Amino acid sequence: MPRFFQLTIAYDGTDFVGWQVQPSGRSIQALLEKAVRKVTGESIRVIGSGRTDAGVHAIAQVASVEFADWKHSANDLMRGMNRHLPDSILVHNVVEMLGPFHAIRDAVGKRYRYQLQVGGLRNPFQHRYVWHMQYELSIEAMRAAAELVVGKQDFACFQTTGADRKSTVRDVRACDVIIRTDTEVSNPELASGGFASGGFVDGRGRSQLRIDIEVEADGFLYNMVRSIVGTLVQVGRGRRSPDWVTQLITNQDRTKAGETAPPQGLFLLRVDYEASLPKS
Repeated sequence: MPRFFQLTIAYDGTDFVGWQVQPSGRSIQALLEKAVRKVTGESIRVIGSGRTDAGVHAIAQVASVEFADWKHSANDLMRGMNRHLPDSILVHNVVEMLGPFHAIRDAVGKRYRYQLQVGGLRNPFQHRYVWHMQYELSIEAMRAAAELVVGKQDFACFQTTGADRKSTVRDVRACDVIIRTDTEVSNPELASGGFASGGFVDGRGRSQLRIDIEVEADGFLYNMVRSIVGTLVQVGRGRRSPDWVTQLITNQDRTKAGETAPPQGLFLLRVDYEASLPKS
């Protein structure tokens, strides 16, 4: 009788070619499958809910595995896999499911976060996880533009080449521009270039600010979140008005939208499921 498991995985994607197994380079999927083989003796395909790109991170990526002969518990599988994974990958939950479970087909939604650092000096401890920019951004304008992204629409303008889809229509349920005040640096004693609260100030005492853009949808096109972020940044800089977003979506022309934001600021926050239930 086959057994089905749901794995929840966190990883720092900096040093990997992405989730998917590639002809060359280290991938998240290949290392997970190697760990499964060492623990169970079975060569099992680990199916992720999505193929995060090189340099993209995950806080709660979800994967599915199916075993024919594994006799031990979900906790045994989790602990065994983590013994054979690098420090940059962690399986932080494993649940056995009541019946068949597929990480891609059973997903009903995902939420991503993109992290921006505005101002301050480049932080050597955070540069792998943010897009650092020195120009000011209008949060009000970005939020107005983000509201226009929400809804069931054709998002062809935010899809880059590399993964053709049958349809470019997606239902974006939220697009939030969030100021992270807990990471703001404003201590005048650090004006010479010190470190506090997660960031450096520059020599003139100007602080940095963390801005997160979180996008939730029933599914995503290739580089869709990074394209949305690049577009919102253009609006935030004052180069375009918020209603430009509506024009882009209507015209469906990727070449007219903002740049694709760099990968290091992107995190897969969570994947949502409805029908599949844990066994215990």
